[in-house]
Amino acid sequence: MMSGGVHLYEHMGAAPVLLLPCLRLNPVELPAAIPADVRSAMMEASPWTAGASIYPAIQNIILTCRALGLGTVLTTNHTIAENEIKEVLGLPAEVRTFALMPIGYPERSFGPVKRRPLAEVAMIDRYGSPFSSKLF
Repeated sequence: MMSGGVHLYEHMGAAPVLLLPCLRLNPVELPAAIPADVRSAMMEASPWTAGASIYPAIQNIILTCRALGLGTVLTTNHTIAENEIKEVLGLPAEVRTFALMPIGYPERSFGPVKRRPLAEVAMIDRYGSPFSSKLF
């Protein structure tokens, strides 16, 4: 995986399209009826929940690219230079880039995606209790 990341970093400029999915981060205004401790916990979680709406859209872009015979990947390599990227693109301060997606025709054809067995990546009820499709 790391060698793939290095290859991507070194060849990013060869992609005909670089898509930067962005999100405008608006200040969160929570209703006063929410208890203070719950409001505080929600505010603490906001760095992780901010992208909740953008990542499903990114997945749809990945699936659409694949259906069209295009290759793409979600990367966050660009975050080390996000301020410079925002300046070049003229993005306002409240807009944040959440991903960088190089899009183009792959150098070689690709087949089905290799996946680890379900029991290795999905748990049921608690960590360490492998999920089995035989349960349903």
